[in-house]
Amino acid sequence: MSGSVWSFVPESGEHAGTSYSVVVPTVWENLPEFASYRGRGCFRRKFYGEGNVRLVCKGISHTAEIYLDGRLLGKHYNAYTPFSLLARQIPSGEHELKIIVDNRFSENSALHIPNDYMTYGGINRGIVLEHLKKAYIEYLHVEVGKAGKNGWKVLLTTKINGISDSSERYTLRLQADPLFTDEIAIDLETNESRIVQKEIYLENVSEWTPENPVLYKVRAILSDTEPMDDLIERFGFREIKVSGKYILLNGRPIRIKGFNRHEDHPMFGCAMPLQAIEQDIQIAMDLGANAIRTSHYPNDELFLDLCDEQGILVWEESHARGLKEYHMQNPYFQKQSEDCIREMVMNHKNHPCIFVWGILNECASETLYGRDCYTKQYRQLKELDRTRPRTSASNKHKKDICLDIPEIVSFNLYPEWYSDQNETAVDCIQDMMQWIRNNPVTRNKPFIVSEIGAGALYGYHTRTKDKWSEEYQCIALEHQLRAVLESAECCGVFIWQLTDIRISRERFENRPRTMNNKGIVDEYRRPKMSYEIVKDIFTSYDDYFETNL
Repeated sequence: MSGSVWSFVPESGEHAGTSYSVVVPTVWENLPEFASYRGRGCFRRKFYGEGNVRLVCKGISHTAEIYLDGRLLGKHYNAYTPFSLLARQIPSGEHELKIIVDNRFSENSALHIPNDYMTYGGINRGIVLEHLKKAYIEYLHVEVGKAGKNGWKVLLTTKINGISDSSERYTLRLQADPLFTDEIAIDLETNESRIVQKEIYLENVSEWTPENPVLYKVRAILSDTEPMDDLIERFGFREIKVSGKYILLNGRPIRIKGFNRHEDHPMFGCAMPLQAIEQDIQIAMDLGANAIRTSHYPNDELFLDLCDEQGILVWEESHARGLKEYHMQNPYFQKQSEDCIREMVMNHKNHPCIFVWGILNECASETLYGRDCYTKQYRQLKELDRTRPRTSASNKHKKDICLDIPEIVSFNLYPEWYSDQNETAVDCIQDMMQWIRNNPVTRNKPFIVSEIGAGALYGYHTRTKDKWSEEYQCIALEHQLRAVLESAECCGVFIWQLTDIRISRERFENRPRTMNNKGIVDEYRRPKMSYEIVKDIFTSYDDYFETNL
């Protein structure tokens, strides 16, 4: 249903009740009359179908109510994670799908609050409508790990949902040509769900690396007397480990040179098409980056697919930014966070590009209540995926009481921008690294500078090199990046940020242009003077550390 025309009708404001034709995915801020609309809107589309129907929504911002032929099918909260709904035995003929979308901030929303990025309204990612038979495959997960010098252990986990009114016998065929083929007999009782696991040992496969991102396809086919459902997933043979102060990719200590990136574009909002996503990745690669952090929420699977194919490492992050303790005490916070983490990991864990899971950017990690929240979320991540390390981007630094929990320590540092102007980037970063290495909790953990940077208004130049000028951004970034990358105590850095982005005007009236202007390119992807500075620095450092491990 993506790429098709829907009707959109706002529920409030001067244009309430007026119908507009829009192509989904979209956000209503793309319409001239709704650039700043906060409220509810109704999206409608008709389709022909019958029997069992499954609706897969990749992202709706940020609260959704889904109706089929006027009957409530389900609800969902959070703009950035997929969800699915099942309608059983619908009659043959034309049906109407109605989705009520709400992007208002309220006490019922713990994660979507006025913030340093824009919360758009609309169906911001794709929608898929599936016609099902007696059973279907919900997911197929592939976990890989090294086994000996040349071998790999592969764990395949498939969830099958039966929707038949009687007991049935099925065959599940798993194949990844030319690696393996296997068949498993499955008996399902009425409406039963079953998780099937298969472990396989393989040799002589090609590893996934940034230099050579080899991908394999695995297909699950569910049949009775004939095929009734299939699911194809891609995966790569790569292993992420932590060893002392290093992050190891297939046994080699990787140096992270990355950017923070928001899903934001002046023409598309957060409903970015494939071509616009690819442009961002190409810009990052041209700048010499080998990694991107999905600040501050899970990204579109299209972005992850492209990073898989082009060898870009990804720090994927659950949804949360800048939450104070009172935000985290919201009665909806824990449930909404758990749902977001589960949907993020369960839908994205096959992507080899993801090398670390992140949670709770700049939240209350200096408080006891905050520590309890961090502990629960880190535990949930580990239960869902034991193959990747975990981290959080912290701005509490030496006051942070959660640094013992994750495998990687990450700090957001802005020397020569927010800090005392008498403190140089070298002094700030050396002091922080010395503290980390002298602290018994952090001394044997990898350290990442998860944010660093300075703002610049595109086209603003001054001979005095004042703040907000392109000249000052060049100076600050050069000091910051060289101080980080010249130290063997830090395994990487993510610049804040790749592009300028729109922000919530409800909170940040003092940001110039109501934008976060720290991009190396502006919102239209026009390079600032700092582009060549960053490119020169990033390309002058190897992607791996030279060390004997």
